[in-house]
Amino acid sequence: MPLELMPLVPIVREGLDPVAQLTEARVAGPVVALPLLDNVPVWLVTGFAEVKEVLGDPGRFSNAFSNLERVGGGSLFTALDPGGLGFRDPPDHTRFRRLLAPEFSARRLARLQPPIDRIVEAHLDHMRAHGAPVDLVASFALPVPLLVVCDLLGVPEADRAAILAFSSGRFDFSGDAQAPLDAVHESLRYLVDLVGRERAHPGDGLLGMLIREHGDEVTDWELAGLADGLITGGHDTTASMLALGTIALLRNPELAALLRAGARVDDIVEELLRYLTVVQVAFPRFAKEDLVLGGQPIAAGDAVLCSLSGANRDPALGDDLDRAAEHRQLAAHLAFGHGIHHCVGAPLARMELRAAFPALLRRFESLRLALPDDEVPYRPLSIVYGVTSLPVAW
Repeated sequence: MPLELMPLVPIVREGLDPVAQLTEARVAGPVVALPLLDNVPVWLVTGFAEVKEVLGDPGRFSNAFSNLERVGGGSLFTALDPGGLGFRDPPDHTRFRRLLAPEFSARRLARLQPPIDRIVEAHLDHMRAHGAPVDLVASFALPVPLLVVCDLLGVPEADRAAILAFSSGRFDFSGDAQAPLDAVHESLRYLVDLVGRERAHPGDGLLGMLIREHGDEVTDWELAGLADGLITGGHDTTASMLALGTIALLRNPELAALLRAGARVDDIVEELLRYLTVVQVAFPRFAKEDLVLGGQPIAAGDAVLCSLSGANRDPALGDDLDRAAEHRQLAAHLAFGHGIHHCVGAPLARMELRAAFPALLRRFESLRLALPDDEVPYRPLSIVYGVTSLPVAW
């Protein structure tokens, strides 16, 4: 009997874990039908090897925004193209990525380590001064990555509250389906204005650098899209990792003790990234030709939805993947995607997590949740999984 999946199973969870149906789908086969669109077949990919195959082959799979416009038929997919790297195929993707990649080299990012440390410590000071209980999301998880990415881009301090408002709800589909698109539109409208100001007076941030070095190669709209993509990829995702990672660490005293002592920080951060996989699905791909994936025939034009959270718990990677293990060392995971669309800001996110988790645990050695575990307000439907708040005490 064929497996019948709920349409939204890739973005639904039970606490920190993917729902059982996602595991059932992977057991049934690495590629299964998903009843999501009426006019285009959708294939859910949960196998690690198959997800890597899709994400690593832009020659056979496209994720250009025009695909969503084609299948939308007047739905939310026909809304404003958000620009940036996420919905671009080569050669446009290649051109934009070449502009950004140098800024995310280890050498250039090293200059951000002192500001990251200062931002982390300042917000821990604020938490201590406020006193327990405090909402870790509002006081730490959201503002830390927001300030880091705003420093990177050169966003004026007076505008950062607006950036927070745009960023927070764009992946949450639990309410009005139009709300995430409105957030994208407002963000781009603000960023086009910011780019115009930077054109007139280039600052020291990434936007100013791009204008000075490549201003004639990119339009204001293209720069706004790139900035929006960096805010999207560098804020809500890292904020969710900080909040969910704290929950995971409070449930695992061995991991927390190692981080508090500054031991095996890199390995533990990678394990938390794999285990939590806050970006639950990759941007949808569309088959450019008739092909076979994981034994499943797929026709040209079919949609392919890659479950990153499912692939990162594929038993092919190892044993006991449904928990965060203190001594696990995997060669690779897919929390940042794979291939040409591997998250350009991944090195910056790692820097933030490696700084934030040990500092938080050292400052508050008796940190604990300030509500019952079963009352944590997880987002019910969200591409980027997280919590709406996280009261903690010490």
